Amino acid sequence: MNLYLLRHGIAVDPSVPDFTNDAERPLTAKGRRRLRQIAEAMGALKINFDVIFSSPFVRARQTAEIIAKARKRRKQLKFTDELTPAGNPRSLIQQLNDLRPRPKNILLVGHEPYLSKLIALLTAGNTAMELDLRKGSLCKLETESLRYARCATLVCLLAPRHLALMTGQPPAR
Repeated sequence: MNLYLLRHGIAVDPSVPDFTNDAERPLTAKGRRRLRQIAEAMGALKINFDVIFSSPFVRARQTAEIIAKARKRRKQLKFTDELTPAGNPRSLIQQLNDLRPRPKNILLVGHEPYLSKLIALLTAGNTAMELDLRKGSLCKLETESLRYARCATLVCLLAPRHLALMTGQPPAR
């Protein structure tokens, strides 16, 4: 199984008075532009998904919707509270293991530090590993058997600027 983890795009700053509820902060125009570039890079890399799981928080939902639309996977998009900042990795892993038929390629869209801790758990068996998962970063893990322990290999971790280079364009501004 290939597990892709994507941090949501650039969102409205939490200090903006209209968005005091963290779950309601949307993507900025720059965030949407960068995600369209990231979706294009996924196409250049021939990355597609059998299922896309996303946090229901607005910025993550918008991120997942942009990717799903660009990759023609809107019907495969699902939302789970287990990808919110307060989500439970054990429950998320169970949800993924319950999928039938078993998907080969899964995209998870969520937040920091949750995604970094999940990557550390699956690759090192604990959450002590430090990762710099910037907004719009994409990580790929490979695993034969997904479980709440060391079970995956880190294949790549790409920052948005790396993904932009794959499209032959400068990073979106």
